Parts: sequence; C-alpha cells; structure tokens
Amino acid sequence: MAVKRLDELNALVEDPDLWNDSEKAQAIMRERNRLEDQIGAVRQIETDISDHSEMIEMGEAEGDDSIVAESETALQAIKIDLDKRQLESMLSGEADGNDAFLEVNSGAGGTEAQDWAEMILRMYLRWAEKRGFKATVLDRSDGEEAGIKSATIQISGDMAYGWIKTETGVHRLVRISPYDSNARRHTSFASVSVSPVIDDSIDIEIEEKDLRIDTYRSSGSGGQHVNTTDSAVRITHEPSGIVVACQNERSQHKNKDTAMSMLKARLYEAEIQRREDAASDAHSEKSDIGWGHAIRSYVLHPYQMVKDQRTACETTDSQGVLDGKLDPFLEAALAHRLEDSQES
Repeated sequence: MAVKRLDELNALVEDPDLWNDSEKAQAIMRERNRLEDQIGAVRQIETDISDHSEMIEMGEAEGDDSIVAESETALQAIKIDLDKRQLESMLSGEADGNDAFLEVNSGAGGTEAQDWAEMILRMYLRWAEKRGFKATVLDRSDGEEAGIKSATIQISGDMAYGWIKTETGVHRLVRISPYDSNARRHTSFASVSVSPVIDDSIDIEIEEKDLRIDTYRSSGSGGQHVNTTDSAVRITHEPSGIVVACQNERSQHKNKDTAMSMLKARLYEAEIQRREDAASDAHSEKSDIGWGHAIRSYVLHPYQMVKDQRTACETTDSQGVLDGKLDPFLEAALAHRLEDSQES
C-alpha cells in the first residue's frame, strides 16, 4: 500500500504545474519524503535481519560464540527499532501528518497554577526543539504576578499532531510552592488541548453568521513584538462556544487568518472527540481542571516522580521531563491506544 502511494506521489512530483500551489506541493513533498524514509528503513531492516541470521548460523557452525553474541545483540536492537516503527505506523489518521495547535490553560489557584501552566508550556516548547520541530507562540495571556493564564502554540513538523495528540487532558503538579512564605506543599493543575492544523484535504464548513470577531491590543509583557494597535483577533464560534485568539502578527488580517485556522482545528477535534466518547473515557479526562481528572502527575516533593495515569509509564527524572523528554510518555500513550483499538 505504501509503495503504491509512493508511486502516486512520484508521479505528482513530476507534474510541472505542481508548484503553482506551493502549499499543496510542500504537503506532497513531505508525504513523499516520509514514505521514502519509511520504505527505505523497512528494506534496510529486512537486509540486516537476513545478514545477522546468516552470521549466527556461521558462528554456530564454526563454534565462534563471539560472532553469535554480537549478532544476537544486533537483532535485539533491531527488535527495539521495529517496536518503535510499529508505534509510528499508528500515525496514519486523517490528520496525523499535520502540524498541531497546542493550548495550555491554568487551573484554579491563581499565581501557583499560572506558574505551573508556564512550566507546561516550556516543556512542550523544549520537546518541539528536541524533535527538530518549529514552535510558534500564537497567543499568550500572562498572569498578574507570574506565569500564564493561557497560551496557544503551533508546532510544525513531520507527524507533529500524530505524536502530540495524546497530550490532551489535565496535568497535575505537586511541589513546595515558591510563592508560599511558609514553604507548604501545593497541588496545581493545568489543562492541555491539542488539535490538528487543518489543510485542504479536510473540509470544515464555518458559516460567517455563527462568528463573533473582536479585535484587541496584545496583552504581552512588553518588547518590540507587542502590538501598538488593536491588531490581535479573538473569534467566538457561537454554536459551539469555542473561542480562539491570535496576537502573534502585527497584521490584523494575518491574525484573523491564523485564528480561523485554529477554529477549524478545534471544531475538527471536537467532532473526533464526539466520535470517540462512546468508546473511551477521554471526555472525562478533559472535563474539569482538578482532582480525579489528571492524565499525568508531576511530583517534585517529597520525592521526584512523573507518572502517567493512563499507561502507568513513570520516571524519577522529573526535571528531564519538564525539560522536554516526553517521548517515553508519548510512545506509551500511542501503544495504549493501539491496545484499546485492538480490543475493541
């Protein structure tokens, strides 16, 4: 199937009119390059398995245990690589290859919760950097004293949405509060919502009469990129109650275009969520920013531990996770989703 699709993409690339639509051309090239890499990797794995199997047979025939041990170690490494590629094969949903919008909102608790929301935002920015993805802050509402009330970023890169989509939910922090003069332990919450950037392959209809569009001045903390005019845009989709905002650009027109893309993404994700609610507990994960709904806990006191409640994946390297080492949790969540789909 993948080889047939690659042949189709190669034919499209040879069309001289392809680059008349640069966005479509870039999407085709990304898919083509991804398939080329995947097919090439599978063929290389097949060759390596064959080669090491022959080496084991030769080593056993000659009584050379070192050759056998070396090839068995290589085969174990190949198995680990295959397991990761099986997870990657799950990234075949309608929007998995797209870029992603990720929104962080602080829970109740004022400065403490807002500081936690900013820590979460930083975690995803660092994860994107480690992955080689581009992350752009589209909207940010700062807290009165520290942290953020909310922020929206766009993560751009190969399969960005597919990798990050399982992060939707409530994230719980336990630590000694730096804002408590009595150095007491506090529990804080922040919610994360992930949706795909919608391209022309996914049709989302939005009627103009359903929209309320407001403009306002950027609420940034200062600096050269803060708007000096009311160019920031907030769009409310009244039938669903979804609100999106963008203040990244100086141009009101560009901010409106980006906000409309964000709205399409949220509406798409809402529709997918409605389809999945009957077969999963994802709705309860997103319902309240508080006790009983956390998908992951980050404990910094009295011990160091990050644990995902859905998969039981955990680590004592809490600082590493907050610095963007999220891949073990993302892989475990994808594997968990694979198991659920196979059982159903």
